Amino acid sequence: MKILYVTDLDGTLLNSDEKMSEYSIKTLNALINKGMCFSYATARSLSSAAIVTNGLITNIPVIIYNGTSIVNPYTKEKLFSLYFSEEDKKTVIDFLDRNSIFPLVYGYVSGEEKVSWIMGKENDGMKKYINIRKGDPRLRPVKTKDDLYCGELFYFTCIGDKTEQLTKIFEYFKDRTEFTCTLQQELYREEYWCEIMPQKATKGNAIMILKEKLKYDKVIAFGDAVNDISMFKISDESYAVENAVDELKKYAAGIIKSNENDGVAHWLEENYRQ
Repeated sequence: MKILYVTDLDGTLLNSDEKMSEYSIKTLNALINKGMCFSYATARSLSSAAIVTNGLITNIPVIIYNGTSIVNPYTKEKLFSLYFSEEDKKTVIDFLDRNSIFPLVYGYVSGEEKVSWIMGKENDGMKKYINIRKGDPRLRPVKTKDDLYCGELFYFTCIGDKTEQLTKIFEYFKDRTEFTCTLQQELYREEYWCEIMPQKATKGNAIMILKEKLKYDKVIAFGDAVNDISMFKISDESYAVENAVDELKKYAAGIIKSNENDGVAHWLEENYRQ
């Protein structure tokens, strides 16, 4: 049986320092060299994920931006991508404009991946995001809304406290069939992120596409957060790390050691069979 093992990164494979331990890297690489098919599904971009998984053998495509894209981590070739339709893009923009909300906007501008925002409208959470990524070629500060929303868009991120404003965004989009919307606290800081994506942009949907394309028979998944629920629902087996939120644990076949204690690597070392 051909099994795909897929894990979330932050809070699952990575520790609280946003790193993989030497034990996890060594253990996973040894199993991959024996033939284990191992990938990750993350809300991160490919460039951000590549930094925190440095040293890990990634021999099959990976899932980024919460299922918006499936990409070959070496060639950067995309196997699958989602974008907002013009109608759906207008729906999001109109709502944000009506409520004076200034998001981070992810898209392709003249064929290049960019993260855009309006200069002077950054809140503290956005400033932290931008400062951590200084030198990232994706960063694109702009002066006007026309520039902010140009290109092929696939992701809107609104950062802040869990205030009425973020809750209002989530309540407006969460049940609309054209969109996927999540609201959760940033794992390493105090602010919350509300993210709006095309409807089929979920980790679960992307895993099913990867499973079909590469002819896997079974999926075993690992995660910690609410954006991992979709992949737990479609997996044959799913395991929540000990530090996972209770909402995800309800969908898990079992609970494994925490991210701080290399739960994914320990489980695979004990259970993987060629």
